Amino acid sequence: MPDFPVVFHFKVAFGNSADEQDNRFQEVAGLSTEVTVEEYREGGVNHHSHRLPTGAKFNNLVLKRGYLSGTAVADWCKQAIENFEFKPTDVDVSLLDENHQPLAHWSFTGAWPVKWSISDLKAQENALAIESLELAYHSFRRVET
Repeated sequence: MPDFPVVFHFKVAFGNSADEQDNRFQEVAGLSTEVTVEEYREGGVNHHSHRLPTGAKFNNLVLKRGYLSGTAVADWCKQAIENFEFKPTDVDVSLLDENHQPLAHWSFTGAWPVKWSISDLKAQENALAIESLELAYHSFRRVET
């Protein structure tokens, strides 16, 4: 019986930051893509339409972690959102095995922040402040390991 990977052992790396704190995320979402389809109705063929592939569509990459300020990624995000100065960077996400070696690796090219948020502040809860960073990107590919 094969061993299936666990989803809690992963690594995120930003091309514009060597700071290890910038790579510590508790959640990664948006690892998906789909082929867009155009429907074409052929004259005289009434019982179906032709479905033709037109390109790829990517979801935004969503990263969540405990709130950090003063890191390279936090400053990069702040410059984009507050000053509208975008400096796209590459982001790598790796699913790791028990020896911390990549089982699967995805590379996101030309990523930039499109949304930043922080968890609700509630006096009645004893919880960490979680920031969420949503990134758009030019393309992504699965890199064979």
